[in-house]
Amino acid sequence: MYAIIKTGGKQYKVSEGDVLKVEKLESEDGKYTFNEVLLIGGDEVKVGDPTVGGASVEATVLENGKNKKVIVYKYKPKKGYHKKRGHRQLYTKIRIDKING
Repeated sequence: MYAIIKTGGKQYKVSEGDVLKVEKLESEDGKYTFNEVLLIGGDEVKVGDPTVGGASVEATVLENGKNKKVIVYKYKPKKGYHKKRGHRQLYTKIRIDKING
């Protein structure tokens, strides 16, 4: 059984036991429930309009952190304009425990 969930402006195809990095999530107890389930697949496929009613995906938060630095470099030729900036995006590493649908 698999599901397609939406979080952080992105869509992820997940199954039970998967470990993935998503945009930072706020969780106090180390558990998180995704309510925006777009599709549930398996023996029977349920497609949402836009989401599947009553479906959810439960996950456990493993860690929070920062990704590798991404360098943003702006340059205009012959003008002496150079600008170098770095950015480290925050992430949450989760493990999918259960797909309810």
